[in-house]
Amino acid sequence: MPATPSPSPHSPWRMSVAPMMDWTDKHCRYLHRLLSRHALLYTEMVTTGALLHGDVRRHLRFDAAEHPVALQLGGSEPADLAHSARLGAQWGYDEINLNCGCPSERVQRGAFGACLMNEPQLVADCVKAMVDVVDLPVTVKHRIGIDNNEDYGFVRDFVGTVADAGCRVFIVHARNAWLKGLSPKENREIPPLRYDVAARLKADFAHLTIAINGGFKTDAPVLQQLAQVDGVMVGREAYHNPWWLARWDELFYGAAPNALTREQVEEDMVAYMEREAAAHGTHWYAVARHMLGLRNGLAGARRWRQVWSDHRLKHLPAREVMALARTKPGAALPESVSLF
Repeated sequence: MPATPSPSPHSPWRMSVAPMMDWTDKHCRYLHRLLSRHALLYTEMVTTGALLHGDVRRHLRFDAAEHPVALQLGGSEPADLAHSARLGAQWGYDEINLNCGCPSERVQRGAFGACLMNEPQLVADCVKAMVDVVDLPVTVKHRIGIDNNEDYGFVRDFVGTVADAGCRVFIVHARNAWLKGLSPKENREIPPLRYDVAARLKADFAHLTIAINGGFKTDAPVLQQLAQVDGVMVGREAYHNPWWLARWDELFYGAAPNALTREQVEEDMVAYMEREAAAHGTHWYAVARHMLGLRNGLAGARRWRQVWSDHRLKHLPAREVMALARTKPGAALPESVSLF
């Protein structure tokens, strides 16, 4: 199991993995914690409606090894958010984060996400309602503008209003959110990145923690931003290329070099799959999908991914699937297994 993170002189938000729907579930976060002891991990967005009317355990259960881990909430009713934040605290999360950055039409229909940036006082009321009921950091993830509004004053005033309600940490996705005409995927790619806006926010709000999100794939841009703001949040690259996280503690926290191997991580994930299956009936397939990028760039990676994602092997125990994945291309396989 992952070691318990040791105290760090750095900001808790120095490096984090972004909340990503359908991706950063508890199994994905367990993998990421194996790779980095210090990075802050976020849940997928959980709506207040899901917690008020759905299966709370299904949405909030996580492994203690994931700490530090933050719960991201989606909602716009202060009372509902206060109730949900209280649940998050009871379940042991380390932070409550409010989503003010998602531009999807479904989220807009729920009157939350990026459209909340047009209502800074409502966001402030939501933050205050949560701050009043939990002793955890209440943070906000937001964009730098809405549609074609690139006026710095818009995001500056948003941050100032919400900070007055008790928010001390802002995670800035450094793109505008287009509420009409672009899909969520296009909203992550088409609006230009403007990292300078986050640096300007940090200069204007030196007492606040400002982290930046958007487009980070390599070490150099991360290090450049860490010289200007308090933290960097990495999204899809952390998911598609998780082995990058194995270097984060050394690169960004000054820790000793990581002695992990991909093989050890795979074995630890299989042990986790076995525990999850025994305790909760979780099928290994639901866990394995999150580690398919672990061997990116290595010889045999394609075959390894094919084995771990082959639905025809679902009847096999995870440990046997690992053994099959590690066989060399062209090696004889059991007669009962036909892969390719």
